[in-house]
Amino acid sequence: MEQAQLFDFLQAGVSPYHAAAAAARLLDEAGYTRLQEADFWNLEPRHGYYVTRNNSAVVAWRVPAHGIGGWRVTASHSDSPAWRVKNFAVPAAGCTKLNVEGYGGMNMATWLDRPLSVAGRALVRTAEGLEARLVDIGRDLVVIPSLAPHMDRAVNDGHKYNPQVDMQPLYGPEGCRPLGALLAETLGVAESDVADWDLSLYVRQAPAAIGPGGEYFMAPRIDDLECAAATLYAFLAAAPQADSGCAPVWAMLDNEEVGSGTRQGAHSAFVRDVLDRVLDAVAHSSQGMQRALANSFALSVDNAHAVHPNFADKADAANPVHMGGGVVLKVNANQKYTTNALSGAVLREVCRLAGAPVQLFANRADVPGGSTLGNLLSQSLPVPMADIGLAQLGMHSAVETASAADAAALVRAVEMFYRVHLRCLGDGQYTLEVLS
Repeated sequence: MEQAQLFDFLQAGVSPYHAAAAAARLLDEAGYTRLQEADFWNLEPRHGYYVTRNNSAVVAWRVPAHGIGGWRVTASHSDSPAWRVKNFAVPAAGCTKLNVEGYGGMNMATWLDRPLSVAGRALVRTAEGLEARLVDIGRDLVVIPSLAPHMDRAVNDGHKYNPQVDMQPLYGPEGCRPLGALLAETLGVAESDVADWDLSLYVRQAPAAIGPGGEYFMAPRIDDLECAAATLYAFLAAAPQADSGCAPVWAMLDNEEVGSGTRQGAHSAFVRDVLDRVLDAVAHSSQGMQRALANSFALSVDNAHAVHPNFADKADAANPVHMGGGVVLKVNANQKYTTNALSGAVLREVCRLAGAPVQLFANRADVPGGSTLGNLLSQSLPVPMADIGLAQLGMHSAVETASAADAAALVRAVEMFYRVHLRCLGDGQYTLEVLS
């Protein structure tokens, strides 16, 4: 994956729906066949397929030449903290505001005083019924203006933001053309034909390399579209060669930032539903699913916190994680992450074979850590799993910062993960053989 490809994916994913569409385009270009959950599936050996759910989550796989003896799964997520639009037109002091609500835990101050646009999906009435369509206004449209320090003298002493008061975006003057009309024009339909919508604000800033030699880059939505892009490109590169009887699977799920508890999130049965149907569609023996799960392995792939140069004391000094240090292996004693000695050792061995550096992330013992999608996915997919990611700064900011080299390290590691013949000989015993 070239940096330009990563930047294109980050810039395309202005909403989870657009991120899923960007992934679908790459899968289409690679010759994968799109299936619908409501259809009957006929699957052919040595061919790739994918399916979407809610237009915002994707699962892709490749059928081995012979029977499926296991799964190699990577899972990332398509969503990022953002402001979801609730109402189009709120008059206020001679102006028109949008009415928004926060999605996910964000650094609110970073959204102030910057050009924002609106994107998502709309349900459009057609002659056949209702159709979900992507929509992106695609230009600087709104701003969330800050309050001048003359009116809040303590603003630099720490301000507690009230999202209902501080974070409502300015749209235009009172009586201006409503967003509904602009939305319909962008879709190319009558305003009365827009039945409903899921819309969010997004940051218009393009990804940019920074540092004296371009060592870092800044972009919106690095968490977690950087991992989604890296794992997808690795999947596409490795899958045609990874024919060990273990089917390669790539998943990008939605709603991780709000707990994954939706039908398209990691806490749903989406991934397991797909794997069950794949196995049902190919020849398999009795106890096929149970045996395949016992010989499977998964990676939960989501970014991690780098040591902050201004706040190094916030990190565990015994486990420093740095941008540019390669793949991050995440551990937590309370199982917020799925990594244990077994899965961690397998991941380290895969990275060794790939020539990808590994660093260990653990929270300070006196600071409760966050979680990701792995421990929720494991409830429906009970396979050995490791939580990995890449180091970044400014997580959940409107614009985040990461290393230019780390994404390439993750691609190497994940491509090796798909290409290695990882076979479970017994509980706690694995062999690893690189497939040519």
